[in-house]
Amino acid sequence: MSQSTDPAVQIAAGYAFTGPALDLGALLWDGTCLPDRQIRIPLSMLNRHGLVAGATGTGKTKTLQLIAEQLSASGVPVFLADVKGDLSGISAPGTENDRVRERAADVGQEWEATGCPSEFYALGGIGAGIPVRATVTAFGPVLLSKVLQLNQTQEQSLGLIFHYADSKGLELIDLKDLRAVVAFLVSDQGKAELKGIGGLSAVTAGVILRALTAFEQQGATEFFGEPEFDTSEFLRTSADGRGVVSVLELPAVQDKPQLFSTFLMWLLADLYADLPEVGDVERPKLVFFFDEAHLLFNGASKAFLESITQTVRLIRSKGIGVFFVTQTPKDVPADVLAQLGNRVQHALRAFTPDDAKALKATVRTFPRSAYDLEELLTGLGTGEAVITVLSENGAPTPVAATRLRAPRSLMGPVDPAALDGAVKSSPLYLRYAEPVDRESAYEKISAEQAAAEAEAEAAAAAAESEKQAKEAAKAARDAPKPEPSLAQQVVGSGLFRSLARSVGTQLGREISRSLFGTAKRRR
Repeated sequence: MSQSTDPAVQIAAGYAFTGPALDLGALLWDGTCLPDRQIRIPLSMLNRHGLVAGATGTGKTKTLQLIAEQLSASGVPVFLADVKGDLSGISAPGTENDRVRERAADVGQEWEATGCPSEFYALGGIGAGIPVRATVTAFGPVLLSKVLQLNQTQEQSLGLIFHYADSKGLELIDLKDLRAVVAFLVSDQGKAELKGIGGLSAVTAGVILRALTAFEQQGATEFFGEPEFDTSEFLRTSADGRGVVSVLELPAVQDKPQLFSTFLMWLLADLYADLPEVGDVERPKLVFFFDEAHLLFNGASKAFLESITQTVRLIRSKGIGVFFVTQTPKDVPADVLAQLGNRVQHALRAFTPDDAKALKATVRTFPRSAYDLEELLTGLGTGEAVITVLSENGAPTPVAATRLRAPRSLMGPVDPAALDGAVKSSPLYLRYAEPVDRESAYEKISAEQAAAEAEAEAAAAAAESEKQAKEAAKAARDAPKPEPSLAQQVVGSGLFRSLARSVGTQLGREISRSLFGTAKRRR
């Protein structure tokens, strides 16, 4: 064996695992692909998280597909965020052609067209997929603050608003519920409540209300509500024991990157909250691929980054593996990057000073190796990558330049009609398709305000009636007494009193009658 092959032998030895493993490809050394030197990743290490990085067009999506279909075949469910709309093909067998045959021969792969059992989802039902919705309460103030682009003070205030709603039994199901609570707190009727929750000014509440209104105008109302999606649906296997691949179709919301990246984080956080501790397992319960990961971290608050870091650190013990997919490792915060034990780095470009800086930063994140990584990373072809993973004992494997295998499923989207048929034939579609709008904070506040308005109107009417009665009584007292009539004057006179004493006489009777206006009877 020549000296030039010694490093290749040493590198390949680092990937000779005894337990179940995924086959990634064949070792590249000194410009030659060595099909007998296979680069693999232990199945038991996939819950130690990972990073798939590389410039646009270098093959990241196909790498996701390659790993996902092997995980499915091993009985591990997979979640894929399909931002560009080209991952739906994982559900259908691939198409054999000259390029596929050539790649399979290069890397020693026995290629056979195979599709995976798949379910397709869409945020709020926008686009092709089973609707995935979250309640505002479940989403929480930290994630919602990220979507609304609130500053740290406003984020803390939103947390107080959530606390207030919880303490008053005001369920926050959809955005109109939250908007109703905030609007109530800044109304004349609700201003007094601000003092009771401390630290929330009417000005900040107004800022949050305007942010919510703008958010709704962007069409975000669709993503919040009921029925709330049960993330345990992602943990299913098919009847033949293969893991179900859950594909979240995101092309229809590509123009809302803050929303869909934060929504992905909610899915992950919800899984973390619901799953029991399992420790180290022979194979993960789910592997979650987080595409366009840089969108998640851009402009993130300190609290948000801390939440992500904690979730990624702790979710491993729940049997969940997370792979972040982005262009360069510097897109991921250092505290998160430190927890990503498996690395697949596709080619990087160095066309600008910023590119060159990113390249040097990426090289520093790899262990020492026998390669000139700076030169290697700019020279990799499409479908080639630099790989280092965790071995079965948890130690990093040697850095290996690798020509990756070809996916066995369709490399491209399926026909839209086939996708729509797959969605509507799923038993989950009937469970989640139709939104439900039950009584919650909006209805309760509206009812209370209507009752308060009716009570106020009744009180005002009673006060007005009382006022009018008092005014009438006063007017009666103050009015001048009328002049007595002729009859009254006569009745009150001394003459009349004298005559009245003679009432027994005929003359008295006649005068009396004539004085009261009665005619004297004629006989």
